[in-house]
Amino acid sequence: MTGGWTARRFWTDVSVIETDGGYGVQLDARRVMTPGKIALTVPSRAMAHAVAAEWAAQDGVIEPLSMPVTRAANSAIERVRPQRAEVAAMLGAYAETDLICHRAETPEVLARLQADAWDPMLDWAERSHGVRLVPTKGILPVAQPPQALAVLGAHVAGLDEFHLTALHDLVAISGSLILGLATAAGDIAPDRAWSLSRIDEDWQIAQWGHDDEAAAIAESKRSAFLQARAFWGMSAADGHARDDFKHELR
Repeated sequence: MTGGWTARRFWTDVSVIETDGGYGVQLDARRVMTPGKIALTVPSRAMAHAVAAEWAAQDGVIEPLSMPVTRAANSAIERVRPQRAEVAAMLGAYAETDLICHRAETPEVLARLQADAWDPMLDWAERSHGVRLVPTKGILPVAQPPQALAVLGAHVAGLDEFHLTALHDLVAISGSLILGLATAAGDIAPDRAWSLSRIDEDWQIAQWGHDDEAAAIAESKRSAFLQARAFWGMSAADGHARDDFKHELR
């Protein structure tokens, strides 16, 4: 906000409406709009009700940070939709340097922890997508099989803007396309995927001790990761939903 102006609640009732292409939210008789003044239309009734609940919870000054579903829907419409191909390509490129492919050379105990945790995720990618990424030791990149990159990239490119918005945070926060895809698919619980992405950091904490500031940052990222998975679950258009979680990888 600039010039001391803040947006304040002006409405009494919040309602969900059906629209062409999905669902919208009304504040009294006014449609909720994105910051760029595009009517906010979402693909599922569940997402619309989540947006409505966030607006209904506002009291006095509107607090955008307390409205994660609304903010994600805005991003899907205004930022991802106009450049969907570019966003998909950026996310697909994570497979080239995926977190779970980069293992410690030493100490051996850390390398073993990584292998025990991350090898099953490479197995998952092979079962689910028919491709296998190559792990390496150290920080130097390893050339991944071109076919694997192409298959994973094509899968990501086929997602709509709402699913891409969710996947963006799952991948960017974890550092792993494979963890992001497995979490989105419901084949691993979000908390478990988050723990797998934190093996290196948790190892360092065990060696050097707890840091309050780092812990607060990690918790913020964890919350955003879980919210991204929730947003993915709301992104399936009504009539195309399926069971959310199938089973958790061990």
